[in-house]
Amino acid sequence: MLRTGGWLLALGLLLPGCADEQITPDAKVSKHDGRTDGGSGKDGIGPSSDVVNDNGKKSEGGTAPDTGVGPDLCSTPKSCPVAFSLQKGSESKAELCGDFNSWQCQPMTLAGSSWQATVTLDHGKQVLYKFRLDGSSWISDPANPKQTSDSFKNSILDVVCKPSCAPAPDGGPPKPDSGPPPTGFDWRDAVMYFVLVDRFADGDKNNNKPEPNVEPMANWQGGDLAGLLDKLKSGYFTGPTGLGVNVIWISSPIDVPDGKYQGDDGHDYTGYHGYWPAELDKVEEHIGDLALLKSLVAEAHKQGVKIVFDYVMNHVHNQSSVYKNHPGWFWSLSYNGKDCVCGAGCSWETSPEKDRCWFRPYLPDFNFTLSDARKFSVDNAVKWAKDLGVDGMRLDAVKHIEMSWLTDLRSELQKITPSGQTFYLVGETFTDNKGLLKSYIDPATKLDGQFDFPLRAQLVKNILMRQGSLKDLEGFLNANDGYYGPGAVMGTFLGNHDLPRSVNLAEDQPQFGDWDSGKSRAWSNQPGQPGYDRAYQRLGVAFSALLTLPGVPLIYYGDEIGMAGGGDPDNRRFMQWSGVSPHQDALRAQIKKLTAIRASHAALRKGTRKQVWLGDDVYGYQMTAGSDSLVVVLNRSDYDQTITLTHVAPSFTELLGGGTVSGASVKVPARSSLILKP
Repeated sequence: MLRTGGWLLALGLLLPGCADEQITPDAKVSKHDGRTDGGSGKDGIGPSSDVVNDNGKKSEGGTAPDTGVGPDLCSTPKSCPVAFSLQKGSESKAELCGDFNSWQCQPMTLAGSSWQATVTLDHGKQVLYKFRLDGSSWISDPANPKQTSDSFKNSILDVVCKPSCAPAPDGGPPKPDSGPPPTGFDWRDAVMYFVLVDRFADGDKNNNKPEPNVEPMANWQGGDLAGLLDKLKSGYFTGPTGLGVNVIWISSPIDVPDGKYQGDDGHDYTGYHGYWPAELDKVEEHIGDLALLKSLVAEAHKQGVKIVFDYVMNHVHNQSSVYKNHPGWFWSLSYNGKDCVCGAGCSWETSPEKDRCWFRPYLPDFNFTLSDARKFSVDNAVKWAKDLGVDGMRLDAVKHIEMSWLTDLRSELQKITPSGQTFYLVGETFTDNKGLLKSYIDPATKLDGQFDFPLRAQLVKNILMRQGSLKDLEGFLNANDGYYGPGAVMGTFLGNHDLPRSVNLAEDQPQFGDWDSGKSRAWSNQPGQPGYDRAYQRLGVAFSALLTLPGVPLIYYGDEIGMAGGGDPDNRRFMQWSGVSPHQDALRAQIKKLTAIRASHAALRKGTRKQVWLGDDVYGYQMTAGSDSLVVVLNRSDYDQTITLTHVAPSFTELLGGGTVSGASVKVPARSSLILKP
């Protein structure tokens, strides 16, 4: 969801204890979009047989067959046999060893020129393994490039069993279906990257059509699906030099109206952000077309990347044919003798006003108490999911719709989702009200999770802005763990398109910008790019926390290099592809290391947390899942700190910077973090 005007109020709302503002949940938060709201080795041998890796290729290097079958004719087994192979060398004996057999090595059989072993493994599980030669020499799988980043260099395999498919009732081939492929992806393993398409990469100059007489900050800037596809193919997200993300969330690709419309700050805006849906069966021409969108999804899946797309269900633009043809499907703007605009005439979070208020007078709000309106909208969302083959949706402005829409959507999605796969539904409810967030979460019938705004506020306050104490963060995490119920997979984040850029909040003196203060309505004093290292280092500490705690951590485009910006729309500057400073490059390098460590250690994705050191400025916690255990230490202060970890282990391997830490005393440099493997 996008906000305009008064974004500083939103920050105050979500920073508990902020001294400058006392904001209630109903405080007005304006929105400039016109809405208001509070690979294989050279021998080609590796694990194969019935397993398909998460990158869509069979482990031995061949492309997995596209079954093209519907969920009514296919089912994914809970487990399947996995064949491991190793090209024979000079050794006389080879064994397969892994966490699936507690590292109790089992003999491999020589078949021709390769060693073979088969193990039955559970679908959806990630396993670590190695080969032992002649009883003493350990090697990683030369056919599998995916390895842990620690000194052990264990090979990693994501077990995804092939679905078994029955023939169609008429005896012909299985029934085709364009729904998402059955990947069995565990969303706790996700690292998400959000792309605001118009502001990310320009791949096609022919669709660059800004609106006349609209300021550049509020206008179309030329980013498109072609540009995003180019960056995906270039390896920006995956591969040896990629960020290490495996989910891309794209802003809504659905058609928006031409022209300009006034925001509540007095400035004119175009629909570059995608949050003014008009024709709900078309792709917005400024960013591309349906064929290009499908190509993007296909390329992402080829690389093992999931696609989540923004779906805007609360409203349409008044130029939409849906509104023109079915005005009765929408709430009246007039309510109790007033114009029911969210935050101006009607409340943000008080029912029934929050369910029927319009974000702007040109954005009519669906009345989903009407079955016809609800069915139309749900059917439209499901059709996009099926036609594109996407893996999930980020649902906009969840707190403003009737719960029946959400339960209907989940029910319909379950009909097209293959057995063993989760179609991820994550909601945006811009609030600090944890109870309200929780009310929409139930993986069986509603959302899998929501973006955790309260957690974001705590990380910003305690780490980026150095307010309060890290003891406050520990207390918050203790109360937050498990709060949203079993099976919930929350979205965790530091920045997004509705909030000031994180690096400016991490400056010595936090910079918000006052261009949208509500006084002069002038766009001035936007925060600049910090020219010193401290802000980037603090942001690195916050990312260390984000990427070592459970959930689906989000990287907002540009935050990996600490792009500057105030509130909406200044937080949506065009992605910086050149002129990156050494400070920015160092931050991006740290994030790449963090995503690699997270991918290699289930403890960081699925583990439980235990505090092992706690002070005002230094916080150490141990993350444990089974035999996998790591210690994370965060130092937010401007001074080196020394802590003692005698009760954890006598020595550690430091995964972020490299090297070994021996003895009980651990030095933590200023504005830094450590990830220690006992």
